[in-house]
Amino acid sequence: MKLPYLFFLLIISSTTLFAQLDSELLSDVNLIEEKVIEWRHYFHENPELSNREFNTAEKITEHLKGLGFEVTEKVAHTGVVGILKGDYPGKVIALRADIDALPVTERNDLPFKSNVTTTFLGQETGVMHACGHDTHISILMGVAEVLSKHKNLIHGTVKFIFQPAEEGPPPGEEAGASLMIKEGVLENPKVDAIFGLHIGSGSPVGTISYKPGGTMAAVERFVVNVKGKQTHGSRPWGGVDPIYISAKIIDGFQSIISRESNLTNEAAVITVGKITSGVRFNIIPESAEMIGTVRTLDPDMRELIMRRMNEMARDIAKAYGGTATIEWQSNTVITFNDLDLTQQMLPSLEAAAGKENVKLVKATTGGEDFSYYQEVVPGLYFFLGGMTPGNTESFPHHTPDFMIDDSSMLLGVKTFCMLTIDYLNAK
Repeated sequence: MKLPYLFFLLIISSTTLFAQLDSELLSDVNLIEEKVIEWRHYFHENPELSNREFNTAEKITEHLKGLGFEVTEKVAHTGVVGILKGDYPGKVIALRADIDALPVTERNDLPFKSNVTTTFLGQETGVMHACGHDTHISILMGVAEVLSKHKNLIHGTVKFIFQPAEEGPPPGEEAGASLMIKEGVLENPKVDAIFGLHIGSGSPVGTISYKPGGTMAAVERFVVNVKGKQTHGSRPWGGVDPIYISAKIIDGFQSIISRESNLTNEAAVITVGKITSGVRFNIIPESAEMIGTVRTLDPDMRELIMRRMNEMARDIAKAYGGTATIEWQSNTVITFNDLDLTQQMLPSLEAAAGKENVKLVKATTGGEDFSYYQEVVPGLYFFLGGMTPGNTESFPHHTPDFMIDDSSMLLGVKTFCMLTIDYLNAK
């Protein structure tokens, strides 16, 4: 009985962990680190907002064409897609990196700090890679260069997707993963599976986190329009105060989470992030506008929360003599890691980082439009540690002090390479 069992183990290791056996591939991974860091510094110093990633796309295109890839530009406005064909026929795998930055003014002393400024929605602001997309671009460019040297290991095709506007398009524009899909990014050739990663400022360098099934939340953007009646600030009884009504609506929204949502099932969040109303200290205005987000990990909870928010806004406003309506925009669906694919590729994650450095985690209420790819093809989305070794405190994503350690990226290159080779060589 021992010989067949050993033979079985050899078959498993040769099909699911092929990449770790190729020393030349791993040597090239290690040699690419200096370039990856250089690229990251360039993108960090020269960030561009969603749907405006023109220079970013140009640099990516130049790199991919220099490697001999088939390259398609201007996908979903500024997206770039590169195709690498292996020496042998087989399946098609896609690797995705998001490329846009955020309207955040950077606040640190990095030598490659962003000093870019712009006007965003009428406000002067800095522009910063405050979510690590600069590292995502650089990692995937590194993977492209490494794999281009090892087409003899590739049984199939690798599609490199550099996606704009993950953070969401400017008002009135369409963008991101959903537009890339609409424009055929998962076709010609048809993609069999897709992989993506996100760097994290709160996880140590050298670690990988993952979760099968629902791993990141569906994200809704909402706008509440409250109508009252304008009056002098000294005579509130002469009008209907939309600011007061807005405060009551916000309070009511939180009761949906604390009193109506089954939080033992999944987490959920309602956040009002912006309120606009009035022009002067002594005028009760006619209207108010609130903008916010809903995060859910369960479809039934999503339906309940949205329905109750509509009812509550309407009824609270009516109770105080005003009116309120809600406009909805869906930003992402639930990021759902295919169960079979996750199980199949877990040995590759563990081989890349070391089994002790791969952690099973709970779902997060962050959102990712990578989820739209996963609605079409099986996908695996995992998290890469980016916090400087020895640090115990980190700055959150989307903040002026957000920071990622350069040494984190090499594991991202290695992991993507191993996932690619292992998936395409699996029988």
